[in-house]
Amino acid sequence: MSDEIWKRDEIESPCIKICVIHPEARLCTGCLRSIDEIAAWSKMTQAERRAVMAELPGRKSQLIRRRGGRAGRRDR
Repeated sequence: MSDEIWKRDEIESPCIKICVIHPEARLCTGCLRSIDEIAAWSKMTQAERRAVMAELPGRKSQLIRRRGGRAGRRDR
C-alpha cells in the first residue's frame, strides 16, 4: 500500500517509521517528538504543527547515546 493516499495539503508528520521511545528523554528516536505530540498530531492546527517542527532540530542533543555494546568497546 502506498503512502500517497495519506498525503493531504498540510504540514506532514516528521515520522520516519522508526518508532522507538528513548527511555530517559521520552522522545521518539526517529522523529524526536514526544508521545503526547505524536498522539495529538492529527488534531493539531497548522500553527501548532509548525511550532513542534521548529523545536525538533534542537531535541537531537537530548538523546544520549548508549555507551555499551560494540560501539562502546570501539571507543575505548
